[in-house]
Amino acid sequence: MEPTSARPVALVVGASRGLGLLIAENLAEQGHDVAVCARNLQETERGARQAESEARSAEGEAAGRVVPYACDVSDRDGVQALVRQVEEDLGPVEVLVHVAGIIQVGPAETMTLEHFDDAIGVMLMGPVNTVWSVLPGMRERGHGRIGVVTSIGGKVSPPHLLPYATAKFGAVGFTEGLSSELMGTGVTATTIVPGLMRTGSHENALFTGDRAAEFAWFGPAASLPLLSMDARRAARTMVDGVLAGKPLVVLTPMAKVGIRVHGLMPSTTVRVMGLANRLLPSAPPGKDASRPVKGRVAARQLSTGVVDKLTVLGQRAAERLNQRGPGASTT
Repeated sequence: MEPTSARPVALVVGASRGLGLLIAENLAEQGHDVAVCARNLQETERGARQAESEARSAEGEAAGRVVPYACDVSDRDGVQALVRQVEEDLGPVEVLVHVAGIIQVGPAETMTLEHFDDAIGVMLMGPVNTVWSVLPGMRERGHGRIGVVTSIGGKVSPPHLLPYATAKFGAVGFTEGLSSELMGTGVTATTIVPGLMRTGSHENALFTGDRAAEFAWFGPAASLPLLSMDARRAARTMVDGVLAGKPLVVLTPMAKVGIRVHGLMPSTTVRVMGLANRLLPSAPPGKDASRPVKGRVAARQLSTGVVDKLTVLGQRAAERLNQRGPGASTT
C-alpha cells in the first residue's frame, strides 16, 4: 500500500488527551499529517477528532489530518509495529514527539516496585523505544526532528513524586545525550523541560497514601496561574522548539529558576526539598496505602470545597482536553 500523505508526517505518542492532544493540534495547524497514539483507542479516536477539528477551524484546508492508533509505548515490539503501520499509511515519520506519561503522587513508603516499573516503562523506555523505531529512517534520509517531553521533575527531584522523577531524570539524560550524538547528522533531539501546566492531568494522576490530602496540594499546584502555565501556549512553544531543532526548551519561570538554583546549590536544593517533604501528608498505616486512585476519585474524599475552588482552571482544562471519558465527573 502506497503512503497516502503528501504532507510531512509527525508521530505524537501519548496524544489522546491533555498536552499531547494540543501538540498534535499544533502540528496539524502547521501542515503536518499527525499520527497520534495512546493505550486506549476509543479515547485516542476522540482526541484525534477534537485535535483535527480545532486545527481545521484555525487553518482550514491548510491543516493536516490527525489519525489515531493504539499503542503502549512500554511495549517495544508494539512500538515498532506502530511505526511500520504509520509509515505504511501516511509516509516516513519526520517528526516524533514523545509526551506519554504517568503521574504517581504519594510518599516514598507507599510506592511499590511496580510503581517504578510503570513509570520507567512509560517515561524512560517509552522514549527509547519510540526513538529507536524512527531513528534509522531519519538517519538514512538525513533529516528528522525528535522531541521528548520531560519535566522540571527530571532536573530537580520533588518530594512525593519519586517514581516520576526517577523516570524523568532518565529521560533527560537520554535525550540530552542523544542530541549530542546526533550533531551533524541532520537529525535533532530536543529535551523539553516544562514546569506545571494546566492540562487537567491532576484528574488522571494516581494518588497513594492519604489520597485526599495528596490531591489537596497537587491539584491546586497544577491549576493555579502563578504556579502553572497555560497548556496551549506551552504546546506551541514546544512544537516551535522541536521543529527549529533546539537542543533544549525550558518552560515556566519556576522551572528556569529551579534548574539554575539546583545547578548552583545542589545540596541546598536537596535540603529544601526535604523540608518541603516534611510539610506534605504522612503515609497512613496499612498496605492499602499503596493502592493508587485517580485524582478525580481522591477529590471526592475531600470534606471541604476549598480545593474545588482552587482547581477551577484545572477542571476547565480537563473538560477541554479530553481528560474525562463520556459521563466522567469530578463531583
